[in-house]
Amino acid sequence: MFRSLLLALPLVFIAASATAGDADAVDCKNAMVQNDLNFCANKDYQASDKKLNAVYAKVMAAVQDPGYQAKLKAAQRAWILFRDSECTFEVAINEGGSIYPMVNAMCLTKVTDARTKELQTYLECWNAGDKCMN
Repeated sequence: MFRSLLLALPLVFIAASATAGDADAVDCKNAMVQNDLNFCANKDYQASDKKLNAVYAKVMAAVQDPGYQAKLKAAQRAWILFRDSECTFEVAINEGGSIYPMVNAMCLTKVTDARTKELQTYLECWNAGDKCMN
């Protein structure tokens, strides 16, 4: 009995990871299985993070001044610590549950999207000649 369970266990992990690992197999608009929901939430976060990094790079390029760039870099590093701590707290009640990866990714997406908007504002006013330092 125990041996059968040990032999079947890898199959469970393979089946779970095949669904979440194959982006073409997951219909995020109609996902209903927790592994798929987790996968889709993480996919949304990855897209959000990619957008944030693109806007951050544009702000760094627009700023040009090494002193301002250093300040922005320090702020961004501090923000990353804030984001991670904020989401760790916000979803703590779900730790250990199957929903945890989804709600954590949703929190990361929410906080990342807000930061992207802030950076976009900096970029717009910097490009307009208003250095946003008020």
